[in-house]
Amino acid sequence: MADGPVSKFIDHNYRHFNASVVKDAALAYRKHISDGGRMLVTLAGAMSTAELGLSLAEMIRKGKVHAISCTGANLEEDVYNLVAHDHYRRIPEYRHLTAKDEQKLLKDHLNRVTDTCIPEHEAMRRIEGAVMELWKRDDKDGVRRFPHEYLYEVLQKGLLKKYYEIDPKDSWMMAAAEKNLPMVVPGWEDSTLGNMFAAACIQKSVGSAQIVKSGVEYMIAFSEWYQSNQKSPIGFFQIGGGIAGDFPICVVPMLHQDLKKTGVPLWGYFCQISDSTTSYGSYSGAVPNEKITWGKLGTETPRFVIESDATIVAPLMFAYVLGQ
Repeated sequence: MADGPVSKFIDHNYRHFNASVVKDAALAYRKHISDGGRMLVTLAGAMSTAELGLSLAEMIRKGKVHAISCTGANLEEDVYNLVAHDHYRRIPEYRHLTAKDEQKLLKDHLNRVTDTCIPEHEAMRRIEGAVMELWKRDDKDGVRRFPHEYLYEVLQKGLLKKYYEIDPKDSWMMAAAEKNLPMVVPGWEDSTLGNMFAAACIQKSVGSAQIVKSGVEYMIAFSEWYQSNQKSPIGFFQIGGGIAGDFPICVVPMLHQDLKKTGVPLWGYFCQISDSTTSYGSYSGAVPNEKITWGKLGTETPRFVIESDATIVAPLMFAYVLGQ
């Protein structure tokens, strides 16, 4: 692979401490893929609102990502950015906002995520309108689907194409939908669309809450994916902490301990980018070795923790993996 300027910069400058771990983890990611491995990427926090799609979409298109686990917020917020980018408001001085300033943002239907405000009408309600029609259709037809499959259909059919405000190549959800990438969205109910779906069920706009498949069904489907791909080493690249990472990593001990499966490999690579420091009782801040005791990683699993801001580190690592 001919390395571009970003990779050369990392090779030359990233020699010690967190920087060296960034380089080591990126090199191991490259090796994992070149050796025929597959990679699951997990997204927590507000990575979609941070526009991680600018780098993650290309990773998906180039075959460097083979499955995604993300929160419901990351699932929908990438599509929000696709259809409402020009209506977002950035507030660089957000630390100095008063309570009255925050109330004014609410009145203006702007929901703040750090320095970035998501516009309710152009983003959330626009998506709600499209997805609501799909929920109603499936409710009528007795069809059940996973949460991400509804947004995949919206993107695959171009149901909101007239509203696109960024280049679709910069949307990681568009790249995933084009490949029909395997995905799990644990805890989807804790999202704006999840709340909208609950409201629709309460109002009887949708007759049955059962049309949207559950988290347990996600685990069943993911266990099938893991087993069908286990002939290749499967890596785990975790951005942030929380349920997006905790949920899928447990598929291995479930297969071993609960289903008594033999010959199921442990995760073949592990890297976490997190600003959660190691602390008492913290899963997000736990060192990778702790996962060995839970039957998730092995003693020989390449494992890395980068204690830094994922909005800075992840695009650099992706650029390195892509040889940019």
